[in-house]
Amino acid sequence: MTSVPSPTSPSPRAILFDAGNTLVFADRIRMAQIYATAGVGWEVERFVSAELTAREELARRVSEGHVGTEPHLWRDYFITIFSLSGVPEEAMDQVGSLLREEHARDHLWTHVEEGTGDALDALAGQGYRLAVISNADGRMEDVLIRAGLRDLVEFVIDSDRVGMEKPDPRIFQEGARRLGLPPQDCLYVGDLYPVDVVGAWGADMSAILLDPAGRLQFPVDRVRAVRDLPDYFEGR
Repeated sequence: MTSVPSPTSPSPRAILFDAGNTLVFADRIRMAQIYATAGVGWEVERFVSAELTAREELARRVSEGHVGTEPHLWRDYFITIFSLSGVPEEAMDQVGSLLREEHARDHLWTHVEEGTGDALDALAGQGYRLAVISNADGRMEDVLIRAGLRDLVEFVIDSDRVGMEKPDPRIFQEGARRLGLPPQDCLYVGDLYPVDVVGAWGADMSAILLDPAGRLQFPVDRVRAVRDLPDYFEGR
């Protein structure tokens, strides 16, 4: 049975972040353009709700024993998003193809939620060191530069560049090593419980789970968004 460390015992000296769906999200403008090209209506609220449901389903399947990077899992993730956000079955192949082409051309996860940068600044002001560990395709550092977040963290570990991916505890341990801290002094923030939280625990880090809809039931402290973290730690 996985032990459940307290997020603040010992008090963390560093906070490491997931990137995709934690610091950066799918670009709403380009997603709308993809839908429009395929002749599909676009509603941002419906898309965001669909993505949350798809993410919860992804977490459930990873909990059942998948690693979390299998192509068929992500295909199903997007099919869930498409179907719940109004893409008719006959347009799914076209929307999927357009999305793959656009992401290959220019990384799609470039949307930053309001308050994210301010929250990172506030956490640094509270004395926490900040860094990123992401399962990505080698482009995450450039994405965070474009998003205006790279200068707010000490380094970015991209799984494609280091040959390890979450939930492998070694990638979390590499983050602690680069910080020059024991893993017990680090806390990880991410959106997928079996990948981010369980992976961090396996490396002896504590963790916080992002739960935007407030409906996840996992044995770990949760916040709705990165912008809520300064108040979370201040309250502690």
